[in-house]
Amino acid sequence: MKLFFIGLISGIVSGMGIGGGAILIPALIMFVKAPQHIAQSVNLLYFIPTAVAALFVHIKNKRIDFKIAVPIIIFGLFGAYIGSQLAINLSGPTLRKWFGVFLLVIGINEMIRKDKAKK
Repeated sequence: MKLFFIGLISGIVSGMGIGGGAILIPALIMFVKAPQHIAQSVNLLYFIPTAVAALFVHIKNKRIDFKIAVPIIIFGLFGAYIGSQLAINLSGPTLRKWFGVFLLVIGINEMIRKDKAKK
């Protein structure tokens, strides 16, 4: 049942374009006790079908600017290769700390950005 709810909630977040990994990875670590490397690997595998499903909806609704998307995709492939090489070479605890720092920075950025939008 835990996996059902983890998948459902992270799928909803992914479909919104927010990034289900921010939910999926911590949930797998906290509730399923998956090691960091496994949680991040599951996230990558999980991302493919959920991204395809969301992509169909966004293309149908003409919500994608391909002039912006194509360069990001190309350079993102290079970044993904570099990031996966880094992740493979880091210990689980170190990888978990870096992921936590990443989430913290994103969270702080979102709080600051929302405050600026209100002004």
